[in-house]
Amino acid sequence: MSRAIHIAGGRALRGTVTVSGAKNAVLKHMAAAILAEGVSTFHRVPRIADVEVMSEVLRRLGADVRFEGDTAFIDTTSMDSFEAPYDLVATMRASILVLGPLVARFGTARVAMPGGCNIGSRKIDLHLKGLQQLGASISSEHGYIEASAPTGLSGAHIFLDFPSVGATENLLMAAVKARGTTTIENAAREPEIQDLIALLGAMGARIEGAGTSTLVVEGVPELRPAEHTVIGDRIEAGTMLVAGALAAESLTVEGADPAHLELVLSKLADAGVPVSVDGARMTVAGPGRFAPVDVATLPYPGFPTDMQPQFMTLLSLADGDSVITENVFESRFMFADELRRMGADITIDGHRAIVRGVKRLSGAPVKAPDLRGGAALVLAGLVAEGETLVGDTYHIERGYEDLVGKLAAVGAAIEWVEAEGGDVGAHA
Repeated sequence: MSRAIHIAGGRALRGTVTVSGAKNAVLKHMAAAILAEGVSTFHRVPRIADVEVMSEVLRRLGADVRFEGDTAFIDTTSMDSFEAPYDLVATMRASILVLGPLVARFGTARVAMPGGCNIGSRKIDLHLKGLQQLGASISSEHGYIEASAPTGLSGAHIFLDFPSVGATENLLMAAVKARGTTTIENAAREPEIQDLIALLGAMGARIEGAGTSTLVVEGVPELRPAEHTVIGDRIEAGTMLVAGALAAESLTVEGADPAHLELVLSKLADAGVPVSVDGARMTVAGPGRFAPVDVATLPYPGFPTDMQPQFMTLLSLADGDSVITENVFESRFMFADELRRMGADITIDGHRAIVRGVKRLSGAPVKAPDLRGGAALVLAGLVAEGETLVGDTYHIERGYEDLVGKLAAVGAAIEWVEAEGGDVGAHA
Protein backbone atom coordinates (compact mmCIF):
# COMPACT_ATOMS: atom_id res chain seq x y z
CA MET A 1 0.00 0.00 0.00
CA SER A 2 1.14 3.56 -0.67
CA ARG A 3 -0.12 6.93 0.45
CA ALA A 4 -1.94 9.48 -1.64
CA ILE A 5 -3.33 12.93 -0.94
CA HIS A 6 -7.10 13.31 -1.25
CA ILE A 7 -8.50 16.82 -1.72
CA ALA A 8 -12.09 18.00 -1.96
CA GLY A 9 -11.95 21.30 -3.80
CA GLY A 10 -13.79 24.50 -3.08
CA ARG A 11 -13.06 25.07 0.60
CA ALA A 12 -11.99 28.57 1.61
CA LEU A 13 -8.66 28.95 3.39
CA ARG A 14 -8.28 31.31 6.33
CA GLY A 15 -5.75 31.66 9.12
CA THR A 16 -1.97 31.59 9.45
CA VAL A 17 0.64 29.20 8.11
CA THR A 18 4.15 29.13 9.59
CA VAL A 19 6.75 27.90 7.15
CA SER A 20 9.52 25.52 8.16
CA GLY A 21 13.27 25.87 7.83
CA ALA A 22 14.51 25.93 4.26
CA LYS A 23 15.04 22.54 2.63
CA ASN A 24 17.55 24.08 0.23
CA ALA A 25 19.59 25.43 3.14
CA VAL A 26 19.51 22.74 5.82
CA LEU A 27 20.85 19.93 3.62
CA LYS A 28 23.96 22.00 2.88
CA HIS A 29 24.36 22.90 6.57
CA MET A 30 24.31 19.23 7.45
CA ALA A 31 27.04 18.56 4.89
CA ALA A 32 29.07 21.48 6.25
CA ALA A 33 29.12 19.84 9.69
CA ILE A 34 31.68 17.41 8.23
CA LEU A 35 34.23 20.23 8.11
CA ALA A 36 34.69 20.45 11.88
CA GLU A 37 35.34 17.74 14.44
CA GLY A 38 32.73 17.80 17.20
CA VAL A 39 29.01 18.52 17.58
CA SER A 40 27.26 21.07 15.37
CA THR A 41 23.73 22.10 16.33
CA PHE A 42 21.05 23.21 13.89
CA HIS A 43 17.68 24.69 14.86
CA ARG A 44 14.51 24.90 12.76
CA VAL A 45 15.29 21.71 10.86
CA PRO A 46 12.31 20.52 8.80
CA ARG A 47 11.49 16.84 9.27
CA ILE A 48 11.28 15.97 5.60
CA ALA A 49 12.39 12.92 3.67
CA ASP A 50 15.49 14.65 2.27
CA VAL A 51 16.70 15.48 5.78
CA GLU A 52 16.28 11.82 6.75
CA VAL A 53 18.33 10.77 3.71
CA MET A 54 21.10 13.26 4.48
CA SER A 55 21.09 12.08 8.10
CA GLU A 56 21.63 8.52 6.92
CA VAL A 57 24.41 9.61 4.53
CA LEU A 58 26.21 11.22 7.48
CA ARG A 59 25.65 8.14 9.65
CA ARG A 60 27.17 5.92 6.94
CA LEU A 61 30.19 8.22 7.04
CA GLY A 62 30.48 7.56 10.78
CA ALA A 63 28.79 10.67 12.19
CA ASP A 64 26.21 10.54 14.96
CA VAL A 65 22.98 12.34 14.07
CA ARG A 66 20.11 12.81 16.49
CA PHE A 67 17.06 15.04 16.75
CA GLU A 68 15.17 16.77 19.53
CA GLY A 69 12.09 18.35 18.00
CA ASP A 70 13.28 20.59 15.18
CA THR A 71 16.86 20.68 16.47
CA ALA A 72 19.53 18.42 14.97
CA PHE A 73 22.80 17.49 16.64
CA ILE A 74 25.53 16.22 14.32
CA ASP A 75 28.67 14.78 15.93
CA THR A 76 31.45 14.19 13.39
CA THR A 77 34.11 13.19 15.92
CA SER A 78 34.12 9.51 14.98
CA MET A 79 33.78 9.78 11.21
CA ASP A 80 35.69 6.85 9.73
CA SER A 81 34.32 6.45 6.20
CA PHE A 82 34.65 8.65 3.15
CA GLU A 83 32.13 6.91 0.87
CA ALA A 84 28.56 8.08 0.26
CA PRO A 85 26.84 4.98 -1.15
CA TYR A 86 24.66 4.71 -4.22
CA ASP A 87 21.50 3.55 -2.44
CA LEU A 88 21.29 6.91 -0.64
CA VAL A 89 22.85 9.35 -3.10
CA ALA A 90 20.67 8.05 -5.95
CA THR A 91 17.56 9.16 -4.08
CA MET A 92 18.69 12.73 -3.37
CA ARG A 93 20.93 14.90 -5.47
CA ALA A 94 22.04 17.09 -2.57
CA SER A 95 24.09 14.16 -1.27
CA ILE A 96 26.80 15.21 -3.73
CA LEU A 97 27.47 18.13 -1.39
CA VAL A 98 29.41 15.90 1.01
CA LEU A 99 32.13 15.72 -1.67
CA GLY A 100 33.73 19.12 -1.00
CA PRO A 101 33.67 18.87 2.81
CA LEU A 102 35.11 15.33 2.80
CA VAL A 103 38.02 16.31 0.56
CA ALA A 104 38.62 19.48 2.56
CA ARG A 105 38.77 17.70 5.92
CA PHE A 106 40.14 14.26 5.08
CA GLY A 107 41.80 14.64 1.68
CA THR A 108 39.68 11.92 0.09
CA ALA A 109 36.08 11.15 -0.87
CA ARG A 110 34.13 8.54 -2.82
CA VAL A 111 30.59 9.60 -3.67
CA ALA A 112 28.04 7.90 -5.90
CA MET A 113 26.72 9.80 -8.88
CA PRO A 114 23.65 11.75 -7.68
CA GLY A 115 19.95 11.29 -8.35
CA GLY A 116 16.92 13.28 -7.18
CA CYS A 117 14.00 14.85 -9.03
CA ASN A 118 13.68 14.02 -12.70
CA ILE A 119 13.48 17.59 -13.93
CA GLY A 120 16.23 17.52 -16.50
CA SER A 121 19.97 17.35 -16.76
CA ARG A 122 21.76 18.81 -13.75
CA LYS A 123 25.35 17.91 -14.46
CA ILE A 124 28.02 18.09 -11.82
CA ASP A 125 30.93 18.95 -14.09
CA LEU A 126 31.15 22.42 -12.55
CA HIS A 127 31.62 20.82 -9.10
CA LEU A 128 34.38 18.53 -10.38
CA LYS A 129 36.15 21.14 -12.51
CA GLY A 130 36.27 23.51 -9.54
CA LEU A 131 37.62 20.84 -7.20
CA GLN A 132 40.32 20.05 -9.76
CA GLN A 133 41.27 23.73 -9.86
CA LEU A 134 41.61 23.55 -6.06
CA GLY A 135 44.10 20.71 -6.53
CA ALA A 136 41.97 17.58 -6.15
CA SER A 137 42.50 14.59 -8.42
CA ILE A 138 39.16 13.40 -9.79
CA SER A 139 38.30 10.01 -11.26
CA SER A 140 35.02 8.29 -12.05
CA GLU A 141 34.30 4.60 -12.39
CA HIS A 142 31.57 2.11 -11.58
CA GLY A 143 29.10 4.91 -10.86
CA TYR A 144 31.27 6.61 -8.25
CA ILE A 145 33.26 9.85 -8.18
CA GLU A 146 36.57 9.65 -6.37
CA ALA A 147 38.36 12.80 -5.26
CA SER A 148 41.77 12.89 -3.68
CA ALA A 149 43.96 15.66 -2.26
CA PRO A 150 46.34 13.90 0.16
CA THR A 151 48.41 17.02 0.79
CA GLY A 152 45.38 19.33 1.02
CA LEU A 153 43.69 21.78 -1.32
CA SER A 154 45.14 25.07 -2.56
CA GLY A 155 43.36 28.34 -3.32
CA ALA A 156 42.43 29.04 -6.92
CA HIS A 157 40.58 31.47 -9.17
CA ILE A 158 37.40 29.74 -10.30
CA PHE A 159 34.95 31.08 -12.85
CA LEU A 160 31.67 29.15 -13.05
CA ASP A 161 30.21 28.83 -16.56
CA PHE A 162 26.76 29.02 -14.95
CA PRO A 163 25.81 30.31 -11.48
CA SER A 164 25.14 26.80 -10.22
CA VAL A 165 23.85 26.70 -6.65
CA GLY A 166 25.24 23.26 -5.92
CA ALA A 167 28.66 23.97 -7.42
CA THR A 168 28.93 27.26 -5.54
CA GLU A 169 28.12 25.50 -2.27
CA ASN A 170 30.40 22.52 -2.83
CA LEU A 171 33.34 24.71 -3.80
CA LEU A 172 32.76 27.08 -0.89
CA MET A 173 32.89 24.17 1.54
CA ALA A 174 36.06 22.88 -0.07
CA ALA A 175 37.77 26.28 -0.27
CA VAL A 176 37.32 27.24 3.38
CA LYS A 177 40.15 24.86 4.36
CA ALA A 178 42.30 25.30 1.26
CA ARG A 179 45.70 26.97 1.58
CA GLY A 180 45.62 30.57 0.41
CA THR A 181 42.88 32.55 -1.30
CA THR A 182 40.07 31.22 -3.49
CA THR A 183 37.92 33.48 -5.65
CA ILE A 184 34.69 32.12 -7.08
CA GLU A 185 33.28 34.29 -9.87
CA ASN A 186 29.78 34.03 -11.35
CA ALA A 187 28.78 32.42 -8.07
CA ALA A 188 25.13 31.77 -7.29
CA ARG A 189 23.51 34.38 -5.03
CA GLU A 190 20.56 32.51 -3.51
CA PRO A 191 19.56 33.33 0.09
CA GLU A 192 20.37 29.72 1.02
CA ILE A 193 23.98 30.30 -0.04
CA GLN A 194 24.10 33.44 2.07
CA ASP A 195 22.82 31.34 4.98
CA LEU A 196 25.54 28.74 4.34
CA ILE A 197 28.14 31.52 4.37
CA ALA A 198 26.76 32.70 7.73
CA LEU A 199 27.13 29.17 9.11
CA LEU A 200 30.65 28.77 7.75
CA GLY A 201 31.56 32.14 9.27
CA ALA A 202 30.31 30.92 12.66
CA MET A 203 32.58 27.89 12.17
CA GLY A 204 35.59 30.16 11.68
CA ALA A 205 35.69 30.49 7.89
CA ARG A 206 36.72 33.78 6.28
CA ILE A 207 34.44 34.59 3.33
CA GLU A 208 33.72 37.93 1.70
CA GLY A 209 31.07 38.83 -0.88
CA ALA A 210 27.96 37.12 0.50
CA GLY A 211 25.00 38.01 -1.70
CA THR A 212 27.19 38.95 -4.66
CA SER A 213 28.43 36.97 -7.65
CA THR A 214 32.07 37.12 -6.48
CA LEU A 215 33.07 35.22 -3.34
CA VAL A 216 36.55 35.50 -1.85
CA VAL A 217 37.61 32.81 0.61
CA GLU A 218 40.71 33.00 2.79
CA GLY A 219 41.46 29.41 3.76
CA VAL A 220 41.90 28.51 7.42
CA PRO A 221 43.59 25.39 8.82
CA GLU A 222 40.79 24.39 11.18
CA LEU A 223 37.09 25.01 11.66
CA ARG A 224 35.02 24.56 14.80
CA PRO A 225 31.49 23.20 15.30
CA ALA A 226 28.77 25.84 15.41
CA GLU A 227 25.16 26.43 16.42
CA HIS A 228 22.94 27.87 13.71
CA THR A 229 19.24 28.52 13.00
CA VAL A 230 18.12 27.71 9.46
CA ILE A 231 16.41 30.47 7.47
CA GLY A 232 12.73 30.16 6.55
CA ASP A 233 11.82 28.26 3.39
CA ARG A 234 11.03 30.88 0.74
CA ILE A 235 9.69 28.24 -1.68
CA GLU A 236 7.27 26.86 0.89
CA ALA A 237 6.21 30.44 1.62
CA GLY A 238 5.69 31.11 -2.08
CA THR A 239 3.70 27.89 -2.45
CA MET A 240 1.41 28.92 0.41
CA LEU A 241 0.97 32.41 -1.06
CA VAL A 242 -0.23 30.87 -4.32
CA ALA A 243 -2.56 28.62 -2.31
CA GLY A 244 -3.93 31.76 -0.70
CA ALA A 245 -4.35 33.50 -4.04
CA LEU A 246 -6.30 30.52 -5.34
CA ALA A 247 -8.49 29.72 -2.37
CA ALA A 248 -8.16 32.01 0.64
CA GLU A 249 -10.50 34.49 2.23
CA SER A 250 -7.39 35.68 4.03
CA LEU A 251 -4.22 33.67 4.53
CA THR A 252 -1.16 34.88 6.40
CA VAL A 253 2.19 33.23 5.71
CA GLU A 254 4.88 33.84 8.30
CA GLY A 255 8.42 32.72 9.01
CA ALA A 256 10.15 33.57 5.72
CA ASP A 257 11.88 36.78 4.69
CA PRO A 258 9.72 38.67 2.15
CA ALA A 259 12.92 40.11 0.66
CA HIS A 260 13.74 36.58 -0.54
CA LEU A 261 10.46 36.55 -2.51
CA GLU A 262 10.64 39.96 -4.13
CA LEU A 263 10.03 38.84 -7.72
CA VAL A 264 7.41 36.27 -6.69
CA LEU A 265 5.49 39.02 -4.87
CA SER A 266 5.88 41.29 -7.88
CA LYS A 267 4.47 38.67 -10.27
CA LEU A 268 1.57 37.97 -7.91
CA ALA A 269 0.79 41.69 -7.94
CA ASP A 270 0.96 41.71 -11.76
CA ALA A 271 -1.57 38.86 -11.76
CA GLY A 272 -3.91 40.93 -9.60
CA VAL A 273 -3.00 39.31 -6.30
CA PRO A 274 -1.72 41.97 -3.90
CA VAL A 275 0.13 40.71 -0.84
CA SER A 276 0.43 42.89 2.24
CA VAL A 277 3.75 42.59 4.07
CA ASP A 278 4.27 43.24 7.77
CA GLY A 279 7.75 42.22 8.87
CA ALA A 280 8.03 38.48 8.25
CA ARG A 281 4.25 38.13 7.78
CA MET A 282 2.69 38.15 4.31
CA THR A 283 -1.08 38.17 3.91
CA VAL A 284 -2.91 37.31 0.69
CA ALA A 285 -6.62 37.37 -0.10
CA GLY A 286 -8.47 35.47 -2.80
CA PRO A 287 -10.14 33.96 -4.61
CA GLY A 288 -10.60 36.00 -7.71
CA ARG A 289 -9.85 36.05 -11.39
CA PHE A 290 -6.26 36.58 -12.37
CA ALA A 291 -4.61 38.68 -15.03
CA PRO A 292 -2.32 36.81 -17.44
CA VAL A 293 1.39 37.23 -16.69
CA ASP A 294 4.54 36.21 -18.52
CA VAL A 295 7.13 34.52 -16.33
CA ALA A 296 10.74 33.57 -17.10
CA THR A 297 12.78 31.57 -14.61
CA LEU A 298 16.34 32.65 -13.89
CA PRO A 299 18.93 32.16 -11.14
CA TYR A 300 18.38 34.33 -8.07
CA PRO A 301 17.43 37.17 -7.87
CA GLY A 302 15.40 36.13 -10.93
CA PHE A 303 12.12 34.26 -10.73
CA PRO A 304 12.79 30.91 -9.02
CA THR A 305 12.39 27.76 -11.07
CA ASP A 306 11.07 26.11 -7.90
CA MET A 307 8.01 28.40 -8.09
CA GLN A 308 7.30 27.90 -11.79
CA PRO A 309 4.88 24.92 -11.45
CA GLN A 310 2.84 26.66 -8.75
CA PHE A 311 2.50 29.73 -10.98
CA MET A 312 1.43 27.55 -13.89
CA THR A 313 -1.46 26.33 -11.74
CA LEU A 314 -2.39 29.93 -10.88
CA LEU A 315 -2.15 31.14 -14.48
CA SER A 316 -4.22 28.22 -15.75
CA LEU A 317 -7.17 30.12 -14.25
CA ALA A 318 -6.19 33.57 -15.57
CA ASP A 319 -8.34 35.70 -17.88
CA GLY A 320 -6.13 35.31 -20.93
CA ASP A 321 -2.93 33.73 -22.17
CA SER A 322 0.36 33.63 -20.28
CA VAL A 323 3.79 32.49 -21.40
CA ILE A 324 6.13 30.71 -19.00
CA THR A 325 9.75 30.36 -20.09
CA GLU A 326 11.85 27.81 -18.22
CA ASN A 327 15.53 28.76 -18.43
CA VAL A 328 16.95 26.57 -15.67
CA PHE A 329 15.74 22.96 -16.06
CA GLU A 330 14.72 21.64 -19.46
CA SER A 331 12.28 18.99 -18.20
CA ARG A 332 10.37 20.99 -15.64
CA PHE A 333 7.15 21.03 -17.66
CA MET A 334 6.43 17.34 -17.12
CA PHE A 335 3.72 18.09 -14.59
CA ALA A 336 1.78 20.07 -17.23
CA ASP A 337 0.41 16.77 -18.55
CA GLU A 338 -1.10 16.10 -15.13
CA LEU A 339 -2.54 19.62 -14.88
CA ARG A 340 -4.12 19.12 -18.30
CA ARG A 341 -5.93 16.09 -16.88
CA MET A 342 -7.63 18.55 -14.54
CA GLY A 343 -8.80 20.73 -17.44
CA ALA A 344 -5.93 23.18 -17.90
CA ASP A 345 -5.15 24.39 -21.43
CA ILE A 346 -1.36 24.27 -21.77
CA THR A 347 0.80 23.94 -24.85
CA ILE A 348 4.49 23.13 -24.48
CA ASP A 349 6.89 24.49 -27.09
CA GLY A 350 10.45 23.61 -26.13
CA HIS A 351 11.31 25.54 -23.01
CA ARG A 352 8.18 27.67 -23.25
CA ALA A 353 4.67 26.90 -22.03
CA ILE A 354 1.66 28.76 -23.36
CA VAL A 355 -1.00 28.75 -20.64
CA ARG A 356 -4.49 29.70 -21.80
CA GLY A 357 -6.70 30.51 -18.85
CA VAL A 358 -9.82 28.40 -18.32
CA LYS A 359 -12.92 29.06 -16.21
CA ARG A 360 -12.39 26.14 -13.84
CA LEU A 361 -10.39 23.03 -13.10
CA SER A 362 -11.90 19.59 -12.44
CA GLY A 363 -10.72 17.12 -9.84
CA ALA A 364 -8.96 14.05 -11.21
CA PRO A 365 -6.51 11.32 -10.23
CA VAL A 366 -3.00 12.62 -10.94
CA LYS A 367 0.60 11.75 -10.12
CA ALA A 368 3.31 14.04 -8.75
CA PRO A 369 6.17 13.88 -11.27
CA ASP A 370 8.57 15.80 -9.01
CA LEU A 371 8.65 17.82 -5.81
CA ARG A 372 7.37 21.22 -6.95
CA GLY A 373 5.09 19.79 -9.63
CA GLY A 374 3.48 17.66 -6.93
CA ALA A 375 2.87 20.71 -4.75
CA ALA A 376 1.36 22.52 -7.74
CA LEU A 377 -1.11 19.66 -8.28
CA VAL A 378 -2.14 19.88 -4.62
CA LEU A 379 -2.80 23.60 -5.14
CA ALA A 380 -4.89 22.79 -8.20
CA GLY A 381 -6.91 20.33 -6.14
CA LEU A 382 -7.77 23.08 -3.64
CA VAL A 383 -9.83 24.93 -6.26
CA ALA A 384 -10.85 22.14 -8.62
CA GLU A 385 -14.49 21.06 -8.80
CA GLY A 386 -14.91 17.68 -7.17
CA GLU A 387 -12.20 15.46 -5.76
CA THR A 388 -8.52 15.19 -6.60
CA LEU A 389 -6.24 12.30 -5.69
CA VAL A 390 -2.51 13.00 -5.92
CA GLY A 391 -0.27 9.94 -6.11
CA ASP A 392 3.51 9.46 -6.03
CA THR A 393 3.53 11.73 -3.00
CA TYR A 394 7.02 10.69 -1.93
CA HIS A 395 8.19 13.54 -4.15
CA ILE A 396 6.20 16.03 -2.06
CA GLU A 397 7.39 14.53 1.23
CA ARG A 398 10.96 15.10 0.12
CA GLY A 399 10.67 18.85 0.52
CA TYR A 400 7.52 19.97 2.36
CA GLU A 401 7.13 19.43 6.08
CA ASP A 402 3.53 18.41 6.79
CA LEU A 403 2.02 20.13 3.74
CA VAL A 404 -1.26 18.26 4.27
CA GLY A 405 -1.48 19.15 7.96
CA LYS A 406 -0.69 22.82 7.37
CA LEU A 407 -3.33 23.19 4.65
CA ALA A 408 -5.92 21.29 6.68
CA ALA A 409 -5.29 23.59 9.64
CA VAL A 410 -6.36 26.62 7.57
CA GLY A 411 -9.51 25.03 6.20
CA ALA A 412 -8.59 22.80 3.25
CA ALA A 413 -10.49 19.53 2.90
CA ILE A 414 -7.30 17.52 2.50
CA GLU A 415 -6.08 14.26 3.98
CA TRP A 416 -3.75 11.34 3.56
CA VAL A 417 -5.36 8.14 2.27
CA GLU A 418 -4.06 4.68 1.60
CA ALA A 419 -4.07 3.62 -2.03
CA GLU A 420 -2.59 0.93 -4.18
CA GLY A 421 0.50 2.45 -5.77
CA GLY A 422 -0.42 1.24 -9.22
CA ASP A 423 -3.92 2.70 -9.05
CA VAL A 424 -3.33 6.22 -7.85
CA GLY A 425 -3.39 8.52 -10.83
CA ALA A 426 -3.15 5.57 -13.21
CA HIS A 427 -3.39 6.75 -16.81
CA ALA A 428 -5.34 5.03 -19.53
